[in-house]
Amino acid sequence: MIKQRTIATPIKTVGIGLHSGRKVTLSIKPAPINSGILFVRMDTPEQSVVPATALAVCDTRLASVIQKDGVRVSTVEHLLSACAGLGLDNLFIELDGEEVPIMDGSAASFLFLIESAGIAEQEAPRQFVVIKKLIEVREGDKLARLEPFFGYKLDFTIDFKHPAVDKTGQRFLVDFAEHAYRSEIGRARTFGFAHEVEALREMGLARGGSLDNAIVLDEHRILNNEELRYEDEFVRHKILDAIGDLYLVGHPIIGSYVAEKSGHALNNALLRKLLADSSSYEISSFPENKAPAAYSKESQPLFF
Repeated sequence: MIKQRTIATPIKTVGIGLHSGRKVTLSIKPAPINSGILFVRMDTPEQSVVPATALAVCDTRLASVIQKDGVRVSTVEHLLSACAGLGLDNLFIELDGEEVPIMDGSAASFLFLIESAGIAEQEAPRQFVVIKKLIEVREGDKLARLEPFFGYKLDFTIDFKHPAVDKTGQRFLVDFAEHAYRSEIGRARTFGFAHEVEALREMGLARGGSLDNAIVLDEHRILNNEELRYEDEFVRHKILDAIGDLYLVGHPIIGSYVAEKSGHALNNALLRKLLADSSSYEISSFPENKAPAAYSKESQPLFF
């Protein structure tokens, strides 16, 4: 059978929150089978535990924020994307502040940390959310959709009217039966526009943003000295975000995700609509030789 996975040894790092601008220590530790991914706020009196679930999402302004009993954990999507990319089911993620550190703006630092800790299989079958019928949400010209597919693929289209973005691809499709998360998605950085920074900071957002942890654009060009990591890095980062947002469903997805101009809010609305309709999905486990290629060791799977 395909088994659940956690990390082999604890690991720790320190970074800055993208929106808070505050220094935070992040520790990732093994968790027992069927725990799921649990964020632990070590700076609260009772070391509050906030499960990484779709129904816990309380804010989606430029990040996915989860909450339980008034205790929040912000900007979880990049770390959860890395967890999905490495096939991790059970973790304790400890923080001494509200926000997960942004690191370099991609999932690459989290991938390095987790791989340095090692990955351990656990003696329990891995559970998958199998999409059984089409579920779609729309907001104006934005949409996000899940539909049946025996594998895991994401097809994302962005539409940023900006000279630098126009030069790159605004649509990307990744099928994890054929492509590896680490090489195709994991290094894509978040991005933002310089003219929006002042307004965002007045809202308490983007206070830790810099050229070290984001691609920053003015009205005409990219301000970073470093070249893009992918020729279509902008849309690949939106897929990175979507993978993290979708992992809040609690298990890896077997299905196809299609999005046009989607973001954290629409991704969460999609999961809530899915979970509200029990006929739209089922929870299943698979023997190794019956699993979709995206999750099979015999192909080029998502988490290897």
